[in-house]
Amino acid sequence: MNGFALGADQEAWCGQLRAQAADRLRPLAEKGEPGRVNRPLLAALGELGLLERVFSSGALELCLLRESLAYGCTEAETALALQGLGAYPVLRYGSEAQRGRWLPRVRAGQSVAAFALSEPGAGSDAAALELAAVPDAGAGAGVGADAGAGGGWRLSGEKCWISNAPEADFYTVFARTGEGPGAKGVSAFLVPADRPGLTGEPLDMLSPHPIGSLAFDGVPVGREDLLGEPGQGFRVAMDTLNLFRPSVGAFAVGMARAALDATLAYTADRAAFGGRLSDLQAVAHRVAEMATRTEAARLLVYAAAGAYDGGSPDVPRRAAMAKLLATETAQYVVDHAVQLHGAVALRRGHLLEHLYREVRAPRIYEGASEVQRTIIAKELYRGVAAR
Repeated sequence: MNGFALGADQEAWCGQLRAQAADRLRPLAEKGEPGRVNRPLLAALGELGLLERVFSSGALELCLLRESLAYGCTEAETALALQGLGAYPVLRYGSEAQRGRWLPRVRAGQSVAAFALSEPGAGSDAAALELAAVPDAGAGAGVGADAGAGGGWRLSGEKCWISNAPEADFYTVFARTGEGPGAKGVSAFLVPADRPGLTGEPLDMLSPHPIGSLAFDGVPVGREDLLGEPGQGFRVAMDTLNLFRPSVGAFAVGMARAALDATLAYTADRAAFGGRLSDLQAVAHRVAEMATRTEAARLLVYAAAGAYDGGSPDVPRRAAMAKLLATETAQYVVDHAVQLHGAVALRRGHLLEHLYREVRAPRIYEGASEVQRTIIAKELYRGVAAR
């Protein structure tokens, strides 16, 4: 990618991905039950080698992957992204035993991963987590390994708004171990779904993806279940989000481009007022605005991805900017696409009706738009202080 224009090989790959999404993955998605994990869809993502790309790619390639899949099949894009989000901490911080047990099955689409950070009282404010990891000398026995002099822990509390819950096979869980105040006292654990005391229930949400709550009633974990070191959990979470935030923006850009292309085709063909909808200046100018905003968002997403791959120190600011602009832009574009289509776009099963439900959640998850603005401002003023 040179100057944020795709090379010929990248264009060809993205075209192949869009075709796979439409021809192979969308039929599987349509057979799935809304709000449930679609295991045949995950298996197909594994067979196509796309889940492997999540773990072997840089941020730029991940963004291309997510944007292209989102254009053709949002369910496939989300299923892929959730596997990456739930298992990336295992890739980066897991032990050899943890990686060996879980990652091959995640890559193959055979095991379902989940990222369990949010709680009923701690969504955007991740440092306010309350899920307690209480020291217990006997908790590690038989579930991990010797937890050391302090033994293991028992997890007690709740998680909420967790994608793939309660059907995931394992969870990356963030709990308060108390090494320090706020973010300094959070640790990350890999918790298999069959641990005693772990239960969950699905939540009926606007979008069709599996989302649920989890209850931890003294769930035992040992030191072999840790991801990284005690007290390092907030770093594990932020490293993961810094990679995936720009690619959430890519997901949004993919939806915006699908809505824009549908609008161009519809307004160019739709007869109205003695001509075509596209002949009306109000319509043409609105489409021009939709296209301009989409392209601006795309450029910012890929600039952030390039910064991540290049090891730039300003990744948090760039990632936040990319997610903010892309998700807000996608909401704007899809909303105006529905308006220009009229009542036909409100009919259940129409592409835009589907996108209208899909596009709302990305402005909230992995840090709401307000949180992204806070991150951007803090990073900007940190730069002023450094100078």
